Amino acid sequence: MRGIDLNCDMGEGFGAYRIGDDAAMMEIITSANIACGFHAGDPVVMRDTILLAKEKGVSIGAHPSFMDLYGFGRRRIAGEKPADLEAQILYQIAAIAGMASALGWPISHVKPHGTLYTMAAEDRTLAEACVRAVRAVDSGLVFVALPFSESVKAAEAVGLTIALEVFADRRYLETGMLVPRGEPDAVIHDLDESVDQVLSIVKDGRLPTRGGGFLPIEAATICIHGDTPGAPAIAAALRTRLLAEGLDLAPFARPESERGAGA
Repeated sequence: MRGIDLNCDMGEGFGAYRIGDDAAMMEIITSANIACGFHAGDPVVMRDTILLAKEKGVSIGAHPSFMDLYGFGRRRIAGEKPADLEAQILYQIAAIAGMASALGWPISHVKPHGTLYTMAAEDRTLAEACVRAVRAVDSGLVFVALPFSESVKAAEAVGLTIALEVFADRRYLETGMLVPRGEPDAVIHDLDESVDQVLSIVKDGRLPTRGGGFLPIEAATICIHGDTPGAPAIAAALRTRLLAEGLDLAPFARPESERGAGA
């Protein structure tokens, strides 16, 4: 049976504000990427999200961002020195890694958030800053990256383990990059179309592109956006369909506390 991970960006509330239904999504997914305070999240939200994941047996990772709380990490931040950006990313990973370890549910991976993720996919300098920060905290952490990207090349160059990620609800360019969110056909809103894309990727190893072609791929994880309206219902329907197709849903990296000695 072919296995695949379902991941979701989590802990993206802040203070009195809540974004997404983390409790509902945590019943569906197998891995969670937890905001570290720079685009969303705060110490209490981070703690509560880690404990919820631990209760549900969901693997967790750091979800660092540009320092952009105002723009939710979805604005292009230009002009940062690579060394300064590396320090910001290291700070975020270290913060959640420390808290998660203290709570007995250590992180297993790192996935950059939002525009940092997409800019690093195209900019080798940004990608290298990301992977250096990951290695500085723990070279055993899995780096989640967009296929065919500079992020993958940078991670391979320093020997990080990589989990290739694809999106259930996003369309792709012929280069393998995501269709920009500003374009009208960037997001897939139809569940059947989303499921068909996931099945093509997971079962056939083919990533559909906007132009009607396909790219060869071996994905480790499928991202479901938790801030999409009705996300839990969409995610539950997707999970049901994948299980019906005979797919095994499991984390691409098990929590450290479940790995066993010497693993």
